[in-house]
Amino acid sequence: MKLLPSLLVLTSLTTAALAEPKPLFNGKDLTGWEGNMKLWSVEDGAITGKTTDEGETRIKHNTFLIWRGGTVSDFELTFKYRIVKGNSGVQYRSRELEKGEFGPILAGYQGDFEAGAKFSGILYEERARGILALRGQKTVIKPNPANPKKPTVEVVGEVGNSDEIQAAIKSEDWNEYKIIARGNHLQHFINGRQTIDVTDEDSGNAAKEGLLGLQIHQGPAMIVQYKDILLDVLK
Repeated sequence: MKLLPSLLVLTSLTTAALAEPKPLFNGKDLTGWEGNMKLWSVEDGAITGKTTDEGETRIKHNTFLIWRGGTVSDFELTFKYRIVKGNSGVQYRSRELEKGEFGPILAGYQGDFEAGAKFSGILYEERARGILALRGQKTVIKPNPANPKKPTVEVVGEVGNSDEIQAAIKSEDWNEYKIIARGNHLQHFINGRQTIDVTDEDSGNAAKEGLLGLQIHQGPAMIVQYKDILLDVLK
């Protein structure tokens, strides 16, 4: 009988280890997501966002497809993305602002990526504190009493070489992105390479919970696709 508690603990740990991450996209339609459906659709089994250089799909502000399944706090999110031209990213722990002419607007942390060679993998805070870590950086975010909207970003180390990380990103092809958020510690990875490591000590601005969303960026016509979106809630 003395072995029973240990067996119960082992069973519990085994069950936890076998738990599957939650898929946020069914691969068929946009059930559970909300946004401007003139911009978002499902093509070839992937969530697809498209803009044009003219007409009603020529957007004048960044807009988002919001996951309406709840909010996220501590989590691990993995997904695959493909982008042709332009800039995009995944919002997390974000807050919803007043809806714009071209659809929902979010503010908050963003796992950024683009068709270019500078911003993929960085931590950007949309409509808030801006860039909190460039690719390859390990940073600590400190409050700035003189200007609460402009924190002090201390670069305390590196997680990799920016050029080498970029070289491993496939242009106009599928890449895998991972975001890990636990407390005030945030990490991004692309194709298995860590891109940033941030400790956000700016407690007045550091979000602990919020919405998930996918971005379409204003600017030239672009196409962005997402698939295999899996959410694992961390305990």
